[in-house]
Amino acid sequence: MPLNFTNWLIALAALGLSLGALLQLIAKAIYNLYFHPLAHIPGPFWARASGIPSWLHAIRGTRHIWLWQQFQIYGDRIRPNPNTVLFCDPEAYADIYGMKSNVRRSHFYTALKRNSRENTTLNTIDVAEHAGRRKLLNLCFTEKSLHTLVFDIMGDLCFGRSFDIKEPGENPLKAVPHFIAEYMKFYYPMCRSPFLNLLVWLKPRGLNRLFELIAPPNVRHYNDFVHSSVTSRIALQEKQASLPEHERRQDMFYFLANARDPDTGLPVYQEDDLRAESSLLIIAGFDTTAVSLSGIFFYLTGDPRRLQKLVDEIRTTFASTDEIVHGPKLLGCEYLRAFIDEGMRLTPSGPCELPREVLRGGILIKGEYYPEGTVVATVPWVSSRNSNVFGDAEVFRPERWIVDESAGVTKETIMITVARTLHRLDVRRAPGSTFGGGSPKLGWGASDPGQFQLVDAYISLRKGPEVQFRKRVV
Repeated sequence: MPLNFTNWLIALAALGLSLGALLQLIAKAIYNLYFHPLAHIPGPFWARASGIPSWLHAIRGTRHIWLWQQFQIYGDRIRPNPNTVLFCDPEAYADIYGMKSNVRRSHFYTALKRNSRENTTLNTIDVAEHAGRRKLLNLCFTEKSLHTLVFDIMGDLCFGRSFDIKEPGENPLKAVPHFIAEYMKFYYPMCRSPFLNLLVWLKPRGLNRLFELIAPPNVRHYNDFVHSSVTSRIALQEKQASLPEHERRQDMFYFLANARDPDTGLPVYQEDDLRAESSLLIIAGFDTTAVSLSGIFFYLTGDPRRLQKLVDEIRTTFASTDEIVHGPKLLGCEYLRAFIDEGMRLTPSGPCELPREVLRGGILIKGEYYPEGTVVATVPWVSSRNSNVFGDAEVFRPERWIVDESAGVTKETIMITVARTLHRLDVRRAPGSTFGGGSPKLGWGASDPGQFQLVDAYISLRKGPEVQFRKRVV
């Protein structure tokens, strides 16, 4: 057979396969649009046809803004990809996340696993297993170990040493927060992939190893950092094993390493488990506090009148910074509590949904039935800006929390951080700076310079604000 004829047959076969794949994609899109059980749910055309638009916005870190836009167009229920329905409604939130809801964590969380050995509370989706892991992880969160969650202190709590990233001079650990951001940006788009089920199937069959090989250097640096920190802490644990308990370093790692299953009496965590859970604690502890404080100081420095009102409350309540500790006096700072709640409302630690997969038997959400396999959720960024709940939802107005105390949630740790900062220091936005705020070039939903901008990477990432501090002159 002539070579050119063989080449022609190969090309024809490749063309046939390509056309077949294209026809399959078209058929799938038609099914998603017109015959899928969720076809009646409103949403953008191409997003209902495939998960690609949602995935692209996840890659860009703007998915929360895109979802907000869709809720403005289609109402309080949208379909942002073929098998997902999202809600902006308190009743829907209760139906989805209630203790008796017929749901489990979706495979979104499975995609966060780096390898088959990395089993954590976060990436476990089996309902019973996840509940067990939550119960056992809670054993390490005691009054002895849990006092505050900022990055330097997370090092002290988790690994028995401060990372000292705020101190002057050279310190390679100053880059670790950036490593965390790169780590989440690398893994997060996989979780939002339109081919998530295939990806989850392939990960333990070689794809995990490929991801490790192609991971950016900063992702590998973060993994090395966690590995070395845990190794050092294990060595300290072994060194102190002969000491009386009250003389040992009792940080979070101590309680993780010493946790015992109440049913069997056996250690809860093996070494791989300790490394995985430690990584989770570092990311969670760093992210939730850092983004909350950034948002609070962004809004605080953007409103001089309310800033002065807050400063006056703190400085008339406490004679010295040392007085600012957990207790009734701190909780009595009504405006401080309102300020914290309002800042956290507008700066959620995770801007997009925590997806739940409906189990066999389906689920009723706001009285409507959704079948097994449907992914359902609410979106924190959107819910916190629900005008039906908050009225002037885009306005930073702490007073809204004082009117209805039952709606507020106390955050004592952040209260201490903010109160001590404002008692000891004067603070202002860097003159002329709009860093961290919106701008017209960012488009609809992100154009307001008075709105603190987040990047969606499952956790919230951010840049800014530029804030200046000086020692208070008494």
